[in-house]
Amino acid sequence: MTLIKSISGIRGTIGGLAGDGLTPADIVKYSVAFGNWVLSNTGKNKIVIGRDARISGDMVRNLVVGTLQSIGIDVIDLGLSTTPTVEIAVPAENAGGGIILTASHNPKQWNALKLLNHKGEFITDTDGKAVLEMADRTDISYSEVDNLGSVSFDNTYMQKHIDAILALPLVDAEAIKSANFSVAIDCVNSSGGIFVPALLEALGVNTVHRLYCEPDGHFPHNPEPLPENLTALSAEVISKKADLGIAVDPDVDRLCFVCENGTMFGEEYTLVAVADYVLQHTPGNTVSNLSSTRALRDVTESAGQIYNAAAVGEVNVVNKMKETNAIIGGEGNGGIIYPESHYGRDALVGIAIFLTHLAKRGGKISEMRASYPSYFISKNKITLTPEMDIDALLLQVEEKYKNQPYSTIDGLKIEFGKQWVHLRKSNTEPIIRIYSESASEQEAENLAKEVIEEIHSVLQLQN
Repeated sequence: MTLIKSISGIRGTIGGLAGDGLTPADIVKYSVAFGNWVLSNTGKNKIVIGRDARISGDMVRNLVVGTLQSIGIDVIDLGLSTTPTVEIAVPAENAGGGIILTASHNPKQWNALKLLNHKGEFITDTDGKAVLEMADRTDISYSEVDNLGSVSFDNTYMQKHIDAILALPLVDAEAIKSANFSVAIDCVNSSGGIFVPALLEALGVNTVHRLYCEPDGHFPHNPEPLPENLTALSAEVISKKADLGIAVDPDVDRLCFVCENGTMFGEEYTLVAVADYVLQHTPGNTVSNLSSTRALRDVTESAGQIYNAAAVGEVNVVNKMKETNAIIGGEGNGGIIYPESHYGRDALVGIAIFLTHLAKRGGKISEMRASYPSYFISKNKITLTPEMDIDALLLQVEEKYKNQPYSTIDGLKIEFGKQWVHLRKSNTEPIIRIYSESASEQEAENLAKEVIEEIHSVLQLQN
């Protein structure tokens, strides 16, 4: 069993002993903490919640709602929803915060409480630490019977979300309708099975081949939208002669595409393509995290604009976007953050902008993909002993490559021309993650191998 407490929320596997998994005791403990944090920091006694379609979702929802009521908080329950929809609803409802009940791309045994501030954005590092400190308090006072919170149900936010997307200046539903796209979708039997078809219909896409759109939480494959998990979607695109395939994760904040020939567009290139279209119509800066493809930087600089990198993590990307007035940003995992809509990863916004881009560009989706700089990312890791000083190890590697351009805002990223390698220590286990990128798969692997060998040589010297 696993329970991970981080700044953005509490996630874990269902069952086991309290403190070892996401048990009812843990759900209550952290719901109380977050509820009291909202009360003390905003003075508002209203919280919006929504959930994906996980098997455990209803159980977790009942515990969260009852707990929040017990400390006098009124709950607005969106029911089956998406992460970006809840993010939009929080400020719209003038709530003090939001909780999304989803473990995102994790398998079905996982669930989580993802925590939002009054702006509908993930809470900061400082706020997250405050919530975790509150969770350890033993002097919690619960409301008496006349002061219990209320619960109201609101199923209008899917349409409100879609209407807001249709109103975006860069979304052209008429162009999409005229393109007469045939689209195959894989919604991994979660809430995307409700939201994605509704959005496509609103955009004028009349031919939709649905895979796994029953929101029952029985994921038919690993729900992370990676190539190895999308073989059925690829086959569906080919067999139905669709123009493209669309895949989302269970809470609909990650997005990737399949080309008309069944090949992967590449989740790293979801942001690249959307940013390309946005930059064509709205000059401005872009942001992605340090582990995302260089192709975004290339596309941004080709448009005469400035690219900036942020530490890994959505909240870090959002902060850098605000700092640099970025018009588009996100992460290489298929996360699109478009401030014109809101500061959160939103697959629905990404779908609408991407289809507009494809409709106006014309041609096949594979031709669009071929028009972008081609890079390959190799992902590796080194397992160390728990007592190893990983920070000291990274300092020694930094010294080795001090004559190369490098960044230490999140681990160590070293640039070698248009190649790079990024070393990050895990927050939950004694490992170093090593991502490298180059113009070919072999070159990316060779670069990672070189740095891994350097790490091993440092370890030998220490021993």
